Amino acid sequence: MSETFTSASQEEAGFRERARLSFDLDADICVIGAGLAGLSIALEAARLGASVAVLEGRHIGWNASGNQLGTVMPGFALPLTDLIERIGFEDASELWALSKEGAELVRANATDENMPGIGLTEGVLEVSNVDSGDRLISRLQMLHEDFDTEVEGWQVDRVRAAIKTDRYFHGVYYPKAFQVDGRKYVHGLAALARRAGARIFEDTPVVSIDHSGIRKRIVTPSARLRASHIVLAGNIHLGAPLRRLSETLLPVWRYAGITAPLGNRVHEIVGFKGSVMDSDGVDHFRIVDGDRLMWESPETTWAARPQRFAGSVKRRIRSIFPELGNVEISETFGGATGQTVHGMPQIGQLRKGLWVASGFGRQGMNTSAMAGQLIARSILWGDERWKLFSPFELVWAGGTTGRVAGQLVGMWGRASSAAAGTLARHRERARVKDREREARLAEANRAAGTGPRRPPSGVRPRPPTAPQPAGMEEGEPASQQKRQENHQENHQEQGVSQ
Repeated sequence: MSETFTSASQEEAGFRERARLSFDLDADICVIGAGLAGLSIALEAARLGASVAVLEGRHIGWNASGNQLGTVMPGFALPLTDLIERIGFEDASELWALSKEGAELVRANATDENMPGIGLTEGVLEVSNVDSGDRLISRLQMLHEDFDTEVEGWQVDRVRAAIKTDRYFHGVYYPKAFQVDGRKYVHGLAALARRAGARIFEDTPVVSIDHSGIRKRIVTPSARLRASHIVLAGNIHLGAPLRRLSETLLPVWRYAGITAPLGNRVHEIVGFKGSVMDSDGVDHFRIVDGDRLMWESPETTWAARPQRFAGSVKRRIRSIFPELGNVEISETFGGATGQTVHGMPQIGQLRKGLWVASGFGRQGMNTSAMAGQLIARSILWGDERWKLFSPFELVWAGGTTGRVAGQLVGMWGRASSAAAGTLARHRERARVKDREREARLAEANRAAGTGPRRPPSGVRPRPPTAPQPAGMEEGEPASQQKRQENHQENHQEQGVSQ
């Protein structure tokens, strides 16, 4: 099913009348933030029978949750080897299994029955910017054997047959991963939550929170709300009441663009039908709406208008796929994500009745769905699996200094990735030239008759005579032959001396 990213639905465009909280209200659970995480929590808790109120300062999915490529696959931003090193193999395995469950939760929600036009397609390919075959084999073995994840290793030739560029080498293919229309998913999630009984109030910022006592108090500009549990799912936009929590996240704005229709030539160059991302986290792209390329690449730690990055997206596409030429970028979008210092999401209970679900930058849609299930089931069923995230405490992200450092680190990472890729391609070209030179030399030797001669057809070459050990008896045939050779050599030496 085709996807359309340029035309928003009436709900996305804001034509649907937004409900504001204008009266005092009591609820079992109050969720602050109507992004992917907040709506996932509201949906799961409402399905389990709780009364849920969601407070959103602007509108549903206005930030990164409504401006993302919709790729769903297992895993976290923290590399798996680093995760094992930090918390051990058993806990890492449990967390990985939770991330897989989160991906399946998204799949269960993202059906055409629940979300018409969601456009689910299968397969994600992660490609390497450098020639790293040995590391690829090790990673495949770990994912398949130790973490029960279906993956395939693609050699360079197969990757380049599917994606016509010399920028990429080996690849890891996830056949069970998938992608959806990200904008439609977040609004579809809100619709499912409403049908389950959750109440969502937009244009309702939180002025203050009193989380002491059994019943917590939340103050908004025009009403007050009381709840037994508060879940903070507002990412970096929690505002003044929870400034200290927001400062544990490094804000990173990620931008993307969508090309004008490219016709059949885009399918000739990009033959892979799912999402493609490089292992360095620089580029992420896929074909949408039949023949248009959606490409995510530029990022910054400072807010900017997405339109400013249309040229950056265009140049990036041209550098990877020069055969596409100078494409036209017809739409740009972007949003701010909150990235943690340790690279894992913030999921858990800060104090009795006060919960956090945040830090999902670079984590993927699976983790927000997983957080929704973990927190809702912990509140209502006593499920304590969220404690697996306890080792990843809240760490201050450094404020303004941290943002500057993050921007510099990001620039350095991209530069080092580009340098490593350039070096890898140079070495590959050098190897190809060496093989071509050796082939030409061998052909020249054969033509000149100076190369190794082949025996006539049907004649087997005589095997070389094996050296005989010293002290062999005279009666043995090999010894007699050796004496004759020695006699001839002595005779020649005598003739030379005379």
